[in-house]
Amino acid sequence: MDLAALAIFRAVVRENGVTRAAAKLNRVQSNVTTRIKQLEEQLGTPLFTRDGRRLVLTPAGETLLPYAERLLALADEARHALKAGRPAGRLRLGTMESAAASRLPGVLAHYHQAWPDVTLELETGTTGELLERLREFEVDAALVATPIGGPPDAATFEHVPVYREELVMLTPRGHRPIRQPGDVALSTLVAFERGCAYRSYVERWYLEHGIRPTRVMELGSYHAIVACVAAGAGVAVAPRSVLDVQRSVEDIAIHSLGAHGRIDTLLVWRRGHFSPALGALRDALLEHAQRIGHTAAASGTTSNTGSAGSTGSAAESSGAQA
Repeated sequence: MDLAALAIFRAVVRENGVTRAAAKLNRVQSNVTTRIKQLEEQLGTPLFTRDGRRLVLTPAGETLLPYAERLLALADEARHALKAGRPAGRLRLGTMESAAASRLPGVLAHYHQAWPDVTLELETGTTGELLERLREFEVDAALVATPIGGPPDAATFEHVPVYREELVMLTPRGHRPIRQPGDVALSTLVAFERGCAYRSYVERWYLEHGIRPTRVMELGSYHAIVACVAAGAGVAVAPRSVLDVQRSVEDIAIHSLGAHGRIDTLLVWRRGHFSPALGALRDALLEHAQRIGHTAAASGTTSNTGSAGSTGSAAESSGAQA
């Protein structure tokens, strides 16, 4: 059972079939099919079964997959360790959409210039999704919001706080000031799907006051969320930093959630799986947070949560408390 065969097996699973796996690996389909058959013969059990046009993992395939992920991750770590500490190889980074839009563009551009031997792969998701992908070795590290129950399990993960974000409530322009959930005039909460840490925080804020949104409208991007709020479809929460990169926020009002809205973004990785490439990225993120004045409080410096004018012509509710 060699690593190349395991990499092909993993690719077939991730790409949902031989055709896309072959394209991803730059191999011909017949080679991928042959290597899978050889692996099955070596293990003495089928790894896939066909359901119509789809390949589905057998119970043996389900058992093998997490072992394959771990073996391939350890092989990557060994290759990194042999490069005398110089960042190189592949680094798979998961991130929340908010961080991808507002924090990462400049950092990653500088990182690519500084470490050209690193192939950086980026994918987005909710905090819950990203931690699960990290647990299953599908990403090497993730930028997530501090979960509502506290930092991730220390027995499995390591982390460093990077950015301090200010979560604010968005309403249509002209909405009255919000000091508590009872001041919210619209009953629909516009949010990402469950697993989004920011959604969990605002839902807890509602529940602490004995209120529950009548309806939750789930959308997949902040651009769509802001547009729906501006159109009067409901209210939402978002990091203030996201609004800084939105092209048009003239039709929304921004309401501070006070101390309830101050949430740290964490860089998280599997315990024992720290590479030079990840170390260079960690240092770049911490330096960027320090430079822009949004360093996470846990790192020992205070953060600048932004001013009322940071979103251009959008209205800001003054004195609002959560």
